[in-house]
Amino acid sequence: MPPDRSTLFPAAPARPSRRVCLGAGLAAAATLVAPGVLSHPAPVLLRLSHVVAPDTPKGQMAQHFQALVHERASGRIRVSVYPDSSLWGDDDEMEALRLGAVEMLAPSLSKFGMAGVPEFEVFDLPYLFADLAQVRRVTQGAVGRELLQRLGRQQMLGLGYLDNGFKQMSAHRPLRQPSDLEGLRMRVQAPGVLEAQMRAWGAQPIVLPFAETQRALSSGLVDGTENPLSNFLTQGLATWQPHVSLTRHGYLGYAVVANPRFWNSVPRADRAVLTTALAEALAHGNRLSAELDRQALHQLRQTPGVQVHDLSDAERAALRQAAQPVHAGLRQRLGAGLVDAVHRALAAG
Repeated sequence: MPPDRSTLFPAAPARPSRRVCLGAGLAAAATLVAPGVLSHPAPVLLRLSHVVAPDTPKGQMAQHFQALVHERASGRIRVSVYPDSSLWGDDDEMEALRLGAVEMLAPSLSKFGMAGVPEFEVFDLPYLFADLAQVRRVTQGAVGRELLQRLGRQQMLGLGYLDNGFKQMSAHRPLRQPSDLEGLRMRVQAPGVLEAQMRAWGAQPIVLPFAETQRALSSGLVDGTENPLSNFLTQGLATWQPHVSLTRHGYLGYAVVANPRFWNSVPRADRAVLTTALAEALAHGNRLSAELDRQALHQLRQTPGVQVHDLSDAERAALRQAAQPVHAGLRQRLGAGLVDAVHRALAAG
């Protein structure tokens, strides 16, 4: 029996048609800035595209940002939010940003490795963080600021971090120890650390965009996933994944990035409006993330057909121990400096 998701996470509205051509996006953007067309300056258009549902922490952050800018910019800036990969998806959003076909994104931190900034893969290390307080010692400290600055190498302006939460694993059977993952095809969102993590547990990683996860599960292309619980619910994954194992094995967060040419073209006063509104929206999203995770867990425990499996400390320790080569591999690939700096930030708390 399909689970009832309506109590906390109502179904998202039908998606608008996908923009599939960068050339068309650039042409549309050009019409917005054509000089001499209007007697009054046209509002600055800021398109914020993301790949998850509106009722997730990222979706709520984006809507709050939109509302704050609408309230404070007196019509000078118009923010249009495109959730659920309705404008751009995991596989093309960063290229669209670089080319000016979208002004702002909030990709998963895991995606920046594929975009040429592999240092962000440190956030993917399994069992690196014990809780969100530890995450924020990194994202809100010197290490986090330095990583945002490095995005400039790839024509992206890093503006801040947003939590989603800790990932749990789902499949057609409980996943309590490495032997339970043996031979399973597990969807991951990016290569590198996430692939190595699944191999360390005996699984076969399959890299897929988030929007393709439902179809991959329904067709049998993949056997399981790793997701924060809010993503699991809003995407309806329980239809194919009756077992959710609370592995809490990794952190999933986002970085908000803008096209630097767009950002620098915004008048200074309006840029200040955007900066302040974004800071408040990120704080709002981060406050929501932990609460939505708790609510999602409660709803899952009440969902017919879904079994939630709590892991013991010993079971998590076995998963953590099996993943230690992944930590060593990233240290060898990136050098010890970044990994050591993260561990110093964690220890400082």
